[in-house]
Amino acid sequence: MSDLKENPEHSTRNPPWGTVTLLEEGPNYRINRIVINPGHHISTQLHYHRSEHWIVVSGTAKVICNQKETLLMQKQSTYVPMNTPHRVENPGVIPVVIIEVQNGEYLGEDDIIRFGDQETSEVLT
Repeated sequence: MSDLKENPEHSTRNPPWGTVTLLEEGPNYRINRIVINPGHHISTQLHYHRSEHWIVVSGTAKVICNQKETLLMQKQSTYVPMNTPHRVENPGVIPVVIIEVQNGEYLGEDDIIRFGDQETSEVLT
């Protein structure tokens, strides 16, 4: 018997900035498809028990990781270590699509520490 949890319906959440679709999860990992609408961002956050690897599938992502800004284009990726403040924005005019791989001993929603901005992102000006 496998510990893999497959979700044939791919559960999707719809925060104001885009969508998060759970693609697969298993022991100590979760894979999400994240879409961030143009001019929006996720909240600045950190995690004590997981790291994240983001791969840009389409669009342009502005990643701020530990106060360092990086622009990522299609086929580029970045690693977000545990205990590191991070955020991703969409400065472009088309949705940015990211595959996120979370790894860690604990992947619960209560391991998201948010900083200074709201979970419901504002449109960037």
